[in-house]
Amino acid sequence: MAKTKSVNPRVIPSYDLYGDAAAPGWNSSFNFEWIPQRSTLYNFVIQPHRHESFIQILYLIEGGVDMRLDDKRIQAQAPCLLVVPAGHVHSFHFSSDINGPVVTATQRALESVANAVMPELLETIRTPKVLGLQAQMRYIDQLMPLFLALEQEARTHAVGQVAAGMSLLMALMVQVNRLTQLSDHHSTGPQQTLSRKAQQIEKFRALIDRDFRQQHSLSVYANEIGVTVGQLSRLCRDVLGYSSQDLVNQRILQEAQRELVYTSIPIKQLAAELGFGDEAYFSRFFRKHTGVTPKVYRANGLREISQSDATQAVAVSPA
Repeated sequence: MAKTKSVNPRVIPSYDLYGDAAAPGWNSSFNFEWIPQRSTLYNFVIQPHRHESFIQILYLIEGGVDMRLDDKRIQAQAPCLLVVPAGHVHSFHFSSDINGPVVTATQRALESVANAVMPELLETIRTPKVLGLQAQMRYIDQLMPLFLALEQEARTHAVGQVAAGMSLLMALMVQVNRLTQLSDHHSTGPQQTLSRKAQQIEKFRALIDRDFRQQHSLSVYANEIGVTVGQLSRLCRDVLGYSSQDLVNQRILQEAQRELVYTSIPIKQLAAELGFGDEAYFSRFFRKHTGVTPKVYRANGLREISQSDATQAVAVSPA
């Protein structure tokens, strides 16, 4: 009789959408759903999980939610906005009368556009938040039309869908930014602040984003945060479910995957830019974490994009 493989209860699953396998970090798609579509399948309870590459924006227009966001428990009632950036562990227990849209999008692509047109949006994109809304608040009326436009674009499957979707997502994040400022200035609604642990995690993420190409030791990061290496590792495991080194490795892999698919940079040069001493060491690291070599990953990614482009071209060809 075959043995059943035990499941480590400390391993928090990573999904593209809850219940689905995670997509590659370079995939620039976005998804639109209404909250009941998925939550009803799980009796309105979404267990703790994370999205390694995707940000989610939920707009509750009816009902309420009891949620966990990293190490913080939050209760919120409609109308409210929930922003869950990539990598943050979260769970939801929705009320049975829940309703509202949810958009899932590739965070790095969104950040790239924001960095070019409105850098101040980066903090809005990267910061988890719950925004309580009131009918008299400015900008409220602009939310649902943007969500509905995203829904329509998600159903269109036409040339330029990613560009149109990204433009609408940017417009949505501008409204989130404006509503955040209203909440900060006028104390309207129960915006939740991050706990000390979550703040330390966010600082660690920011340091990794800044220095991951330098291949710093964990002690360098720990010193900047003001903790020991052991404390940093425990902090990451308690909040995220994996080690501090895993977090660094994930960021390196995310960058490597994107560069391999979207640039023609030689693998040897990419290895050097990511702080690896030689191409062979980089290839062993990449294969250990992805199961394939950088060369194979690049070929697979380019083939997938080519097939997707061909499918879109057929779909919009005149009869």
